[in-house]
Amino acid sequence: MSVYQTDDEQVEALKKWWQENGKSVIGGIVLGFAIIGGWQGWQGWQQSTGEEASVMFDTLRQAVRSGQTEKAIEDGKRLIGDHGGSAYASFAGLELARLAYQKGEKTAARGHLQWVADSAPDPSLQEVARLQLGQLLLDMGEHEALRTLLGKTPLTAFDADFAVLRGDLARAEGDPAGAQAAYKEALALGVDDEAMLRMKLVDAGGTVPAS
Repeated sequence: MSVYQTDDEQVEALKKWWQENGKSVIGGIVLGFAIIGGWQGWQGWQQSTGEEASVMFDTLRQAVRSGQTEKAIEDGKRLIGDHGGSAYASFAGLELARLAYQKGEKTAARGHLQWVADSAPDPSLQEVARLQLGQLLLDMGEHEALRTLLGKTPLTAFDADFAVLRGDLARAEGDPAGAQAAYKEALALGVDDEAMLRMKLVDAGGTVPAS
């Protein structure tokens, strides 16, 4: 099950997310400090906190790359404890979930993903965590919890991904018609791995729509 990104993909995702969303996040924080009259305080906080969180995240990544799993877990927990409201903490939470899953600790992975889904500073990061959490719930056989998660309307950019997840759930519950409908919806919306989705549709007994 491809619940989690590889190390390199996770780092690239962070870089891409920060390029696309960093300015808006920073703008919101600046506004908050401006309201309480702390522009100089904001400048000092942004430099010290941002740099510190970045260094801590790099330390975590280095530990992962060198196979120091326990140290990586400690680094991730420390980052979340010190900078829980940052995007770096959210990505640390995703990394902790991935490491826990690799160790067979699915309940721990679920907790980390739920935290990111509840606490990430940006809705898109929350949706990434919700999607991974949904995939994990499916893997754990927690269908009722997954139905509850799918009951919340996702951001438009994630519609196709959650449609695939709905199809996977329907298929797991022996509902091929429901799976086919969800997969066709996802195809219409557009997904990254269209070939894989077409295979899922065929496996569910459906016919791939003409291009």
